[in-house]
Amino acid sequence: MMRLPFFLSLAVTLLGATPVFAHGASIEHRKTNAIEIRATYDGGDPMSNAQVVVYAPDNPTEPFLKGTTTEDGTFTFVPSSEVESGSWDVRVRQSGHGDIVSIPVNNAPEQAQATGGWEGGDYSLQQKVVMIALGVWGFVGTALFFARRQPKNK
Repeated sequence: MMRLPFFLSLAVTLLGATPVFAHGASIEHRKTNAIEIRATYDGGDPMSNAQVVVYAPDNPTEPFLKGTTTEDGTFTFVPSSEVESGSWDVRVRQSGHGDIVSIPVNNAPEQAQATGGWEGGDYSLQQKVVMIALGVWGFVGTALFFARRQPKNK
């Protein structure tokens, strides 16, 4: 009979905590004649009007460009042709949430063609394995905690 309130409160907690999962941020990019990024929260909602700061490979401490994302979370910039090849760092922040991505750029002529779809913004295999292991560890630990034997009062 004591388990009913526990499971009821657990269900309310889990169902009420769903919006909390959207607090992470993710940045994807694709290369055309320019570089377009798309910034979203982990829940898939776009980071509308988020602050964007772009850093060039030859001067990673001083911003090359500052701006904001569009309503759908996209931002486009053209890397300087004067800068040699390297990784352009793009930082996107909004309301304390944000992410940074390094975009490798080669200023060779063939790079001016579109290279296809969005890159980045996904978890690596190692990150997924660690998250699964921690989830299993949490479930096992919780089960063992509640399955322990209660000491008998004398």
